[in-house]
Amino acid sequence: MDDQISSTTPSFGLQHEEGEHRADKHVNSLRDEATDFSLREAAADVSEVDEILDLAGGAKDALERHRSTLPRTEEPLLDFSDPEPEPPSTSKPEPEAAKPALIGAFGDATSKPTKPEEKKEKTVTPSKSSCSLVDLLYWRDLQRTGVVFGASLFLLLSLSVCSIISVLSYVALALLSVTVSFRIYKGILQAVQKSEDGHPFKMYLDKDIAIPTETVHKYSDTVLVHINTVVKELRRLFLVEDLVDSLKFAVLMWILTYVGALFNGLTILILGLIGAFSWPVVYEKHQAQIDHYYGLVNKQIKDVVGKVQAKIPGAKPKTE
Repeated sequence: MDDQISSTTPSFGLQHEEGEHRADKHVNSLRDEATDFSLREAAADVSEVDEILDLAGGAKDALERHRSTLPRTEEPLLDFSDPEPEPPSTSKPEPEAAKPALIGAFGDATSKPTKPEEKKEKTVTPSKSSCSLVDLLYWRDLQRTGVVFGASLFLLLSLSVCSIISVLSYVALALLSVTVSFRIYKGILQAVQKSEDGHPFKMYLDKDIAIPTETVHKYSDTVLVHINTVVKELRRLFLVEDLVDSLKFAVLMWILTYVGALFNGLTILILGLIGAFSWPVVYEKHQAQIDHYYGLVNKQIKDVVGKVQAKIPGAKPKTE
């Protein structure tokens, strides 16, 4: 048994050595093939580079021959020579002109500017005071309009009964009675509750109520423009620049004499105040009917005025 084991052991070692030798040969052959492949690739790359250089050289030679045939005034299409350095210029660079848009086959611009300059129309926005006045006259805010209308009407009615000095005195006394009573009430309440709330009208006392000079100049300029317009119109009417307009003004003054005999100035103001706060709402609800009848009346007046102008010598109707 021992002899058999010893006889088979050397044969197994030989077989193992032969297997390792074969593996080494296979690895070496693979390395040789990889080396040959890399050499062939490098040779192919070198040949391709040589072909490219040959093509570039041939193109350069052909270009040089073409340049030699060109006249001196004509410039070549391509120039492979090194450009000469330009001398530094001391003048300021001129701004580039705007490039026109490319025109396509159908006459439309193929390229549009990224930020087109659009002319912004100036929109006249109504002022805040005019908006608040319109809201008052159209009763947008019932509580606010009611307070303003009631106070104004009460003041005018008081002026119609008493003198302006008495009205101002009574109004001042009423305001003082309200403010003094409220001040005493808040003082007693703070003493009972032992709180330090301060003056009850502190918020209004700290508020700046000074009128800005810009506002004064603005409204004074507006009033001055209206005064100058009225003075020029009165001069034109009284000096009879236009006979028809002067006659219209005379008729208006004649009608006002009857109005003055029936009403005084305060009554007219009261009627005007009531009309200002009632007429816009009525017109807004019945606009179509009012416009229709107003058009009929206006047409009749124009016809009458035209007949009068035709009978008055030297009166020429205005061309609208």
